[in-house]
Amino acid sequence: MKLTDESKAFHYAVYAVVNQIPFGCATSYGHIAYLIGRPQNSRLVGASLKHCHEIVRQLNLQSSENDLIDIDRLPWWRVISASGIISPRGNTAGEILQKNLLTQEGIIVEGTKVSLDENGWFPDDVDL
Repeated sequence: MKLTDESKAFHYAVYAVVNQIPFGCATSYGHIAYLIGRPQNSRLVGASLKHCHEIVRQLNLQSSENDLIDIDRLPWWRVISASGIISPRGNTAGEILQKNLLTQEGIIVEGTKVSLDENGWFPDDVDL
């Protein structure tokens, strides 16, 4: 996967916002897209998170030491669908992992659904 300057900026912005989601909270792909000024790109936010290990590896190869992203600290599991559903992945292992990580943060997950009314994080803006 070759990253253009535009896609690098997009991924950096996604990961910067995801890193700001507080412990015990969740938000939607669409809200991440809104916060980075790309409200029409919620599916790209999902793809960025789905492929974050490979994307971060490539970004880090081309970054200065101050701009490195720590993939182990990226709380990808805090991002779910706008309806509060953990997105299906075609394999249940990923869904179970996300559910377990959310539960460890005190978020109640019923089946694959999270109450965004109780646990939602929806600021109007963030620092990028």
